[in-house]
Amino acid sequence: MSSSFNNYDYIIKYIIIGDTGRASKFVFKRVILRVEFGARFVTVAGKQIKLQIWDTAGQESFRSITRSYYRGAAGALLVYDITRRDTFKHLTTWLEDARQHANVNTTIMLIGNKSDLEAKRVVSYEEGEAFAKAHGLFFMETSAKTSANVEEAFVATATNIYEKIQSGVFDIHNEAHGIKLGPHHDGGRGVIPTPGETGCC
Repeated sequence: MSSSFNNYDYIIKYIIIGDTGRASKFVFKRVILRVEFGARFVTVAGKQIKLQIWDTAGQESFRSITRSYYRGAAGALLVYDITRRDTFKHLTTWLEDARQHANVNTTIMLIGNKSDLEAKRVVSYEEGEAFAKAHGLFFMETSAKTSANVEEAFVATATNIYEKIQSGVFDIHNEAHGIKLGPHHDGGRGVIPTPGETGCC
């Protein structure tokens, strides 16, 4: 079993943000500095990718910590609760933080969580979709409880990030971009442009 966890090609850093009070519970196993941390593995274009995920969602008193994590995240999930209008109203503030502190190329997906609670819905799918389109975000509704669309959300964002790696938008040798080579990577031969100088870690 250990070999499967070590045979990954990339590590991609994600952050989960939003005023949801940890309603996003997608993956998390333990708590570090009151920020929940977890990992998922997804496959994109035949490459095994480890997603290193930090969840600060809803923890207003730790927004300064959140800002420090923005700078090293290649992906961000902006989560609101479809049963709580206030979490939707606060999206603009969270997105402004992300635009200010994250890498300009960070992939951001808007997540409407708790899709299993349709009877309690107060934010329509169309509202979420419109917000995402207006701000150039990916969009998906999910249920952390039933896992509906959770895997799809990670795969969709990881695919976009992988495409940015291939096109040279993300520099895997720049740790600030939130991407590192994994132990199973082929060294980038024929896959990733090798920069003139590499600051490998």
